[in-house]
Amino acid sequence: QVQLVESGGGLVQPGGSLRLSCVASGFTLDDYAIAWFRQAPGKEREGVSCLSGRHGSTYYADSLKSRFTISRDKAENTVYLQMNSLRPEDTAFYFCAAKSSRLFSCSIGGSYDYWGQGTQVTVSS
Repeated sequence: QVQLVESGGGLVQPGGSLRLSCVASGFTLDDYAIAWFRQAPGKEREGVSCLSGRHGSTYYADSLKSRFTISRDKAENTVYLQMNSLRPEDTAFYFCAAKSSRLFSCSIGGSYDYWGQGTQVTVSS
């Protein structure tokens, strides 16, 4: 059974950092692309970043690539999203998602098959 569990959200002041974790079970990261999405109240869901399975290549939304970093620990079957220099506009519910893929690259568009329950990130002074 595929399962994704996010953690690491919370309240942080502007300029601060958070690291989100997405622990995967029921599959190995080599065979799945993992993406992070976020959704703020009243706004559409937005793709943040993704990491491909076999090759570990990454992709970021243009507006976030200078501040966010996606990475993984295959031994822990966990994908991370390091978020630095956080701004109030980063406030949102953050989700990780997975889809079976053996492509070299990944995409934050298209559909993902499995989703976690999400974790809230609030950036406020």
